[in-house]
Amino acid sequence: MRFTVFSVAIAAAVLIGGTPAFGFDQTIPHAPRPEPQEQQLTEHRHYENADHDLVHSPAHSVDGRVPLGAVARCGDGTYSFSRHARGTCSHHQGVANWIAEP
Repeated sequence: MRFTVFSVAIAAAVLIGGTPAFGFDQTIPHAPRPEPQEQQLTEHRHYENADHDLVHSPAHSVDGRVPLGAVARCGDGTYSFSRHARGTCSHHQGVANWIAEP
């Protein structure tokens, strides 16, 4: 009986277009990410990501503090502003630690 009720609840949520009460709802938009401030960084290059967005390339901070908008610190000491986890800090010795969710 429990399995049937559970199955019906899941099927109803999917058919109606809702999301089950468990798991991560990827339809909720992330809060806007602050843009890096150029005066906080020593490098000023950008690249086009998979979504064709212009993203600041990994860069060192001027004063050693975490710059605005950084999501990861790379193995070479630069900070990444990536919008996706895949490829973050590539060519920069990988991700040393995550600061925020990309």
